[in-house]
Amino acid sequence: MNKPNFIITGFPKCGSTALHYYVDAHPDIFMPNKKELHYFTQPNISKLNKGPGDIEAKKGQVKSLDSYFKLFKSVTTEKTIGETSPSYINYPSSFEKINKTLENPKIIILLRDPIKRAYSNYLHLLREQRETESFSKSLALEDSRKSQCYSDFWLYTFNSFYYDKIIEAKKTFSEVLIVTQEELNSDTVKTLAKVYKFLGVNSEFVPSNSDNRYNKGGLYKKNLITNFIFKQGTIKTVLKKVIGISPWMKAIKNTIISNYHYQASPIDIDTENKLVNLFKKEVINLTKIGVDTSMWNKKFFNK
Repeated sequence: MNKPNFIITGFPKCGSTALHYYVDAHPDIFMPNKKELHYFTQPNISKLNKGPGDIEAKKGQVKSLDSYFKLFKSVTTEKTIGETSPSYINYPSSFEKINKTLENPKIIILLRDPIKRAYSNYLHLLREQRETESFSKSLALEDSRKSQCYSDFWLYTFNSFYYDKIIEAKKTFSEVLIVTQEELNSDTVKTLAKVYKFLGVNSEFVPSNSDNRYNKGGLYKKNLITNFIFKQGTIKTVLKKVIGISPWMKAIKNTIISNYHYQASPIDIDTENKLVNLFKKEVINLTKIGVDTSMWNKKFFNK
């Protein structure tokens, strides 16, 4: 039976989509057409569906082990097999099941500046017209949303706490690689060489899509085109479930919507400073275990 021997996980809005497509381009690596399977975290996340659009967003998730393994039936000569599910890293209680079922897979964890990650997460839901509050108000509502069983995608600070979850991953899995979105974006080829080497495939291979950028952030003017692309809907869900979203589809989408893109307003200083204080200890601890935080908010390192 074909099963993954590595997993790309990592916190939402940290580049897992891009890395999935870069890795998939390698001739010695198999990735299923479908990403964000979330099979191993179903016990944790399946009932977190009370936020606007949550039920629709979860329809593509894999519910059974048989369905999960079917996604890898078309493996041919590839010896390196992977899948991408960002939710796994947020639930250390799933680690033992992953490790036992997949027989100690290699783990790649993606993360980024926690403040930028949280704001990007907020903007994502704003683009989908699900979030209606200001960023500062939405942060204040996080505990309430959690108690109401909103999807964890609404929990902007929860998704930016990395350290304890990474430590648990390192305790469970024998091989763990941490990659920041900043290094992936700033030197994609060099970072991919590191990833390929970790996976035991030709690290000199440069994918033809290495210049592509996926899931561009920011905001978009509202019109019929952007509403169709970003708003949750049955047609989109069926397309994702039946055929998956391939890199060329992403490229076409990005071309179509590029004319409507505009930069979001920056985070206000008060909110930024509150988040610096919230995550400062976290960032210092990450730096101590070797995470490259050099491109993160400099305020984290002010005494």
